[in-house]
Amino acid sequence: MRRKPWITALFLALAMPGAPALATDAAPSAFPSAVGPAAATAGGRGGKILRVTTLAPDGPGSLKAAIETPGPRIVVFEVGGVIDMGRRTIDITHPYLTIAGQTAPGPGITLIRTGIDVKTHDVVMRHLRVYTGADGQPKRSGWEADAFSTVAAQNVIVDHCTFLWAIDENMSASGPRFTGKNVEEWRKGTSHNITFSNNLAAEGLADASHPKGEHSKGSLIHDNATGIVFYRNIWAHNVERAPLVKGGAQVLMVNNLIYNPKHRAVHYNLMNLEWVGHDYVTGEITAIGNVMRGGNDTDEGLPFLMLGGDGDLDYYGEDNLAVDRHGNALPEFGRYGETQAKLIRAKAPLAPVDGYKILPVRDVETSVLSTAGARPWARGAEEIRVLFFVAEGRGDIIDDEREVSAYPKVEAPVRARFVEQDWDLATMEPKSGRYPGQTAPMPQEHLSARDRESRGEAQ
Repeated sequence: MRRKPWITALFLALAMPGAPALATDAAPSAFPSAVGPAAATAGGRGGKILRVTTLAPDGPGSLKAAIETPGPRIVVFEVGGVIDMGRRTIDITHPYLTIAGQTAPGPGITLIRTGIDVKTHDVVMRHLRVYTGADGQPKRSGWEADAFSTVAAQNVIVDHCTFLWAIDENMSASGPRFTGKNVEEWRKGTSHNITFSNNLAAEGLADASHPKGEHSKGSLIHDNATGIVFYRNIWAHNVERAPLVKGGAQVLMVNNLIYNPKHRAVHYNLMNLEWVGHDYVTGEITAIGNVMRGGNDTDEGLPFLMLGGDGDLDYYGEDNLAVDRHGNALPEFGRYGETQAKLIRAKAPLAPVDGYKILPVRDVETSVLSTAGARPWARGAEEIRVLFFVAEGRGDIIDDEREVSAYPKVEAPVRARFVEQDWDLATMEPKSGRYPGQTAPMPQEHLSARDRESRGEAQ
């Protein structure tokens, strides 16, 4: 029988980690499929093994305690379930850290009522879910957490994570604009060499508790951030910022899917109001093999890329596809500011692209829907809902998580001992090739009792 294409794509993707992602790297990669300037970060390799043994938000054996331990460390999980942080953001301030969410027994680790800020260097974070949410806070009341952000960080990889219901951005790279006396120092003083790969960033909350009002945002790449890579991610149901690239920043986008953006998808904006007294720096975006597909909320005629503000943008685009909800072509380029800013088209990529597995654009949607998110081998209900809605052309931008669901319940943890001999501790990949809780080789529908009965399946 002929194998379905999306199943084939999944098996290929699951096999991908066996091949080096950047053959030209002299240093070993953080894990086999790592890409980008941060690919060779060691994270916590060679450091102590710290075991998370409780779902409590803090205290002995907690994830927070492990993160706050100084020195090289690899955080593994002997529990699976929900960690409720009670609207407290997790700050990562000590370098040389690997958070190996893939080691958790099913259902994996889901953090709720929180966000994660990385304020250091050499961090690898994989296979976590972060569901921020409004948590009943009044509109514009001040709870404004990102689901994930780097803050003047460097050499960071965020891979196979799911970020939902952020009050600000779902996954961003940020920091100060002007630390130092020149452009080189500015770039060293803010986030640089950050890779976002295989993540799901969806349903940023629009009219919620952010003090500025509407704030359903995907990703912000702050001024002068460089070496920022987006590879095989999905943005879904965000008003804008998929991503927003600010003045002088340098971004590579390869094989991402943007679904149901409202007012803007990819956009660049160097704002004069933020650069007073400083010479403008031209930004760079390289976009190859990305898909933008309109949904229920998308503005009619929305371009793939929009230019605002005053600064110029160097842009290289190849094999990108933008269509509305009916499959009609959308423009490649538009503006949201009538200024002197110029789009300068490059004839070759502005960032290195050797070593990336770049799919033709018509293969991207099928492939990334099979592989993006925290645990493709055993998805959670929210991930299944979002991904199936993307595939079906459904779903909407929301103001509150309660419009579509609720926080998952905090229940007694699932426990399983972490056995070091079962893992390659240099890459944190299972030696068997099979992850804890891997009950199926492909995404599964979330079926109700009636669905199962109608299909003749056991209750």
